Amino acid sequence: VQLQASGGGLVQAGGSLRLSCASFRRTSSNNAMGWFRQSPGKEREIVAAVDWNGGNTYYSDSVKGRFTISRDNSKGTVYLQMNNLRPEDAAVYYCAAARSSGLVTTRSAYNKWGQGTLVTVSS
Repeated sequence: VQLQASGGGLVQAGGSLRLSCASFRRTSSNNAMGWFRQSPGKEREIVAAVDWNGGNTYYSDSVKGRFTISRDNSKGTVYLQMNNLRPEDAAVYYCAAARSSGLVTTRSAYNKWGQGTLVTVSS
């Protein structure tokens, strides 16, 4: 599985961005997917996750109610809609594919990673 994340950029606080994660060959359609983020000096943390068919989702407390994860298996793509962005959301965002199809939230459950896309939020 090769993953390509895109959609990052500079946005003002309160603004929105939509990240996309394309899976080449669409071989991630049977895998749970997740979005993680990492800011300087901090550990990579999970932001959101979705199971293989989009039926179950997870959000970290810090983004719950503001971010939405979704997937379109026909396109081999996972999205992260980010609304009401805050300066503390600034980070490099990574998409990842899990080994399993069911919803998982631990970093160790993910074995395929995209290259990351930078999100900058100005106050």
